[in-house]
Amino acid sequence: MQSSQIIKVLILILLMQQSLIAQETKSENQKYTIENCVNHFELEKAKKTNVGYQYWFIDKNFIDGNTLKMSIVDPHKSTHPPHKHVEEEFFFILEGTATFYLDGKTVTAGSYTSFYCPSNAEHGISNAGDTQLKYLVMKKYTKE
Repeated sequence: MQSSQIIKVLILILLMQQSLIAQETKSENQKYTIENCVNHFELEKAKKTNVGYQYWFIDKNFIDGNTLKMSIVDPHKSTHPPHKHVEEEFFFILEGTATFYLDGKTVTAGSYTSFYCPSNAEHGISNAGDTQLKYLVMKKYTKE
């Protein structure tokens, strides 16, 4: 095969690859619409728990494992005891008073406070107040 033919074949292969990449990107972007990118809170869609409820604004299947959840916890309760997992988490208090636990130490704080939990650190959050605790949890799940 002559050099010019090899170059033409390589160019054709590159163009086909670019076309495939463009098609994949286009189809991926098409799954995001204004209808599924805006999520209004609806109590009837919230998941009841033993201590309150949870509402997933973004579940792990929507954006590559990224999630955004609101948890509401009744006074003097917690969703679960301190625990560890590989995913890091970020908590943001909307209303109420929370006690944060991280590797054996605690801090109590109110609204507009954030709490970062690194990967594999023992952590927990509980309601330290007499009203409901409302907080957001942001987490990226690892691929299974």
